[in-house]
This record gives sequence, C-alpha cells and structure tokens, in this order.
Amino acid sequence: MARQIHPTAIIEPGAQLGEDVVVGAYAFVGNLATIGTGTTLHHHANVEGRTTIGAQCEIFPFACVGTKTHDLKYKGGEPGLVVGDRNVFREYVSVHGATNEGDFTRMGNDNVMLAYSHIAHDCIVGNHLVMSAQTALAGHVVAEDHINIGWGSGVHQFCRVGSHAMIGAMSKVVQDVPPYIIADGNAAIARSINKVGLERNGFTPEQLEAIKQAFRLFYRSGYNRTQAFEHMRTHKLAGTPEFQHFLDFVTRSERGVVAGK
Repeated sequence: MARQIHPTAIIEPGAQLGEDVVVGAYAFVGNLATIGTGTTLHHHANVEGRTTIGAQCEIFPFACVGTKTHDLKYKGGEPGLVVGDRNVFREYVSVHGATNEGDFTRMGNDNVMLAYSHIAHDCIVGNHLVMSAQTALAGHVVAEDHINIGWGSGVHQFCRVGSHAMIGAMSKVVQDVPPYIIADGNAAIARSINKVGLERNGFTPEQLEAIKQAFRLFYRSGYNRTQAFEHMRTHKLAGTPEFQHFLDFVTRSERGVVAGK
C-alpha cells in the first residue's frame, strides 16, 4: 500500500515519511519529523519538533507528539523525541521533547497512552506501558517495561517505576515504585505484589515465590532498610533474576521508594 495523504493535511518540507504511512484530514507533520513505515496519523493529529516515530504506530485525533517542553529551563535549540514501534497515542495525548539541545525524550515499543494522558520532557519509557486516561508522567521519569498506570494518576519528576508494577487509579506517586508491586493511594504506598498481572505475563510459581520473598523482607519484616538489605543479600533466593532486580532497584533508589502499608 502506498502512502495516503489527505489533501488537507500539512506536511512541511523536510519531513520524512516511510512507506505505507497514512496522514488524515488536517493532520500536521513538522519539518524535522520522521514517520516510520505503516504509521497512521488520524485527522487533526500533530507531530512536530525533532521527532522520530517508529513503524506501525497510530496517532489519534488531536494528539500532540513531539511538542516543545513545558520546562522553563528550555534555552532554545531542537531537543527531541524518539518513539519506537507499534505505539498508540489516543485522543488528546501529549508527549513532549526533551529540554536541552542534544537530549531526547525516549519511548520503546508497544506502549498505549489513553485519552488525555501526558508524558513530559526527558522521560525514558520502556516497552508495554499502558497509561489510562488523564494520567501523567512528569519530567525525567523512568518507566521500565510492562507497567500499568490507572486512571487519573500522576508520577512526580525524577521518579522511577519498576517493571511489571501497577499504579492504582487516582494515585499520587512521589517516590520510586519497585518492580512487581501494586502501589496505590495519595501518596501511593506499596499494597502487595502484582500477582494477577505477573501471572498474565507468564511468571511461574517459582518466580512469583522469589518476588513474594523479596517483597516480604523489604516491606513486611519489620527491619529498617539497612537490615532488610542485609537479609535480602543473603536470602536463598537472592540469586534469582526477579529477586535480584527488586533488590537492585530499591538499593539504587535516589528519591527513596514508596512506603509499605
């Protein structure tokens, strides 16, 4: 299938469009944008700035992808946004480029951003993120893989969210969320491991047991953080990938991690 460009769409000189790209009515593609093979921009979709969109993405009406950062420290230039493949940007989603020249906001593959969600400047997003409607990642947030963020939630600047974590609806996240857990509340706290989500992603009983033990030692043992780290490092399951990922994440936290209930 050849490119399909609606006659009312605006494609600025310099924009690069791959094969089989579809650009709908009144959509806009800026002069520094690159659109990958098979990507669809629905009517009134907007891609601007130094933005690279991968293959087979879908950008819905009134989404703004690659627009200038909100950061008041922006001093000019063309910092940008790099997006992988098969990402979905629903209605009114906004994703901003980075703040400083030479830097990029980055997204991996197979992410879904529902209506009115927002990814701010300099975020690093992995793969298989699902952001429900009206959620937001503030600047410099790092989100690993297979994360679910519930409706109306916000993640504070410079926080990290670990892989396979779930953030409950209307949560306020002001510290790092370790991998494999459910965090919920205002401010969000650790509720439990994300057992259902992990099972849906094929985690074995042995893997779940390693995650459960790491969670218990860190959140339910009554140890302070130093004591918990000592016991976790000598635990019989400490060598498993899941246990080690949890331990590495919490020990490297700079903002501190969400508290337990």
